[in-house]
Amino acid sequence: MKDFLDQYGSKYPGKGLDTLDAYLKDFGLGQKLGMDYSYEGKGFIPDSKFYDRVYKKEANGWKSMWVLSLGIGQGEMELTTVQMANLAAILANRGYYITPHFVKNYLSGKPIDSKFTTKKYVRIDKKYFEPVIQGMENVVIAGTARIAYVPGLEICGKTGTSQNPHGKDHSVFFGFAPKNNPKIAVAVFIENAGWGASWAAPISSLLMEKYINKSIAPDRKALEAKMFKGQVSATPQELAFHQQ
Repeated sequence: MKDFLDQYGSKYPGKGLDTLDAYLKDFGLGQKLGMDYSYEGKGFIPDSKFYDRVYKKEANGWKSMWVLSLGIGQGEMELTTVQMANLAAILANRGYYITPHFVKNYLSGKPIDSKFTTKKYVRIDKKYFEPVIQGMENVVIAGTARIAYVPGLEICGKTGTSQNPHGKDHSVFFGFAPKNNPKIAVAVFIENAGWGASWAAPISSLLMEKYINKSIAPDRKALEAKMFKGQVSATPQELAFHQQ
């Protein structure tokens, strides 16, 4: 992250950040994807002008080291859940996505708007996706998302624990399956549910398993039951915050 922001010199991290932002826009981040959903959010990807305002009292400006939390998806960065699912689709497709579209059924002879069938490519060479995808598979095989492992399914994903200043953290997971010839990409966000592996990862894996295999394996039925019956309890502070 530091090397990228300082690529034009340590005195010009804003120029490096804006270059990064331009690539992130290719991934549909920091803007509406154009879904057929009137309440779609944009999320937020900070640019140099944002930090120029935040650190306007600094005589020598802000430095790349001050915003390194962006590199792990924290700081001021905000993504919607559908943007995370779309990001999983881009990784699965090795570099492109099609604008997400709500579909209940298809009517014979009725054309679909071309914006929901056109591939949108990112400016990243396909070869650079493979190490990331391999890392995501390793997360499920032997990392923080081992609970999402399904034999023979080759799930690739990443857990997240979204820090919450008002109470218990949020449980997050996004991913796709199978690793090769992918069929489904998902993102799950569970409020006040703690670690990503606690709820979001198992729910995601069950969704993918059911979609691809059409059923849940007998040895995962207990996990399925836990997800159906489980409850995430809020702390008194969280209840007070939501009642404001």
